[in-house]
Amino acid sequence: MIIWEAEEPVTRLYIEEHMDEGRDVLPNTVLTLLSRLERRGFVQKDRQGKMNYYSAVVPKEPYLKEAGRGVLQRMFHGSLRNFAAALYEGEEIDPEEAEALYWFLEEKRQERG
Repeated sequence: MIIWEAEEPVTRLYIEEHMDEGRDVLPNTVLTLLSRLERRGFVQKDRQGKMNYYSAVVPKEPYLKEAGRGVLQRMFHGSLRNFAAALYEGEEIDPEEAEALYWFLEEKRQERG
């Protein structure tokens, strides 16, 4: 997210400085994640002098779609119902959010016929 928001190549240090407060992550953890993203073709690394600069290769939406599907498959066996239940079990559901979700699902159902 930090790389997309920057809209220009960034260093590992820039990423660490822009992470959410309270996230104490070791530099090696950030580098490992960046290496994985690079291997999967989501991030490109360019060496300039002694610094590596990282930029997004894939637009944000396709990446989020793949990542979301992966979570849904791995953790909820592809069940959207189980995913939603896990998120809201024992929690108040905002009526506006529930209605928006209902209409989203209804639209998708109608698209499929």
